[in-house]
Amino acid sequence: MIVTLIVLCEIAFWVLLAAGLGLRYAARMPRLGAAVLLCEPLLEVVLLVVTAIDLRNGADPDWKHGLAAVYIGFTVGLGHSTIKWVDAWVSHRFADGPPPVRPPKYGMARAAHEWRVAGRWMVASATALALLQAAVWYVGGDGDTTSLRAWQQKMLFVIGLNLVIAASYTLFPKRDQRGDAKHVPGPPAG
Repeated sequence: MIVTLIVLCEIAFWVLLAAGLGLRYAARMPRLGAAVLLCEPLLEVVLLVVTAIDLRNGADPDWKHGLAAVYIGFTVGLGHSTIKWVDAWVSHRFADGPPPVRPPKYGMARAAHEWRVAGRWMVASATALALLQAAVWYVGGDGDTTSLRAWQQKMLFVIGLNLVIAASYTLFPKRDQRGDAKHVPGPPAG
């Protein structure tokens, strides 16, 4: 049941996103579109409540409960930036808005971008870690929390991996073809 609910929450996330952006740009109802987009967090609340009820009713904590915590964490850490990016893309594609901002390619600007991305992933992982720990405490010493602890290790790995990636862009900044890490390419000639 939990896996089905996670899949339904993911589908509902994209349906609400499409509906909100459709109202915002196609129907020219930006306030109603924003209201629909603000309903996105309710999906995570429903998933959290159902997972807690499932554990309360005596379900053995397993990988599904851990996956629910990870899904919620990733939505918290990455959901806003995903919505923002899709909104910019739809605005550009269908409402004559400016093109979405592309990440810098070179130098410390790229490193700063990678640290921001790593920060979002770390927030996602830290949120999942906190929810997993809350589930461990909720289950108590009587239940087998091995699968929840395994998810915690995976989240620590995600944090470590993102730190390594961001640090690599800082220590070894990518340079353009001319070797100048500060060069920002201008608009194409035309």
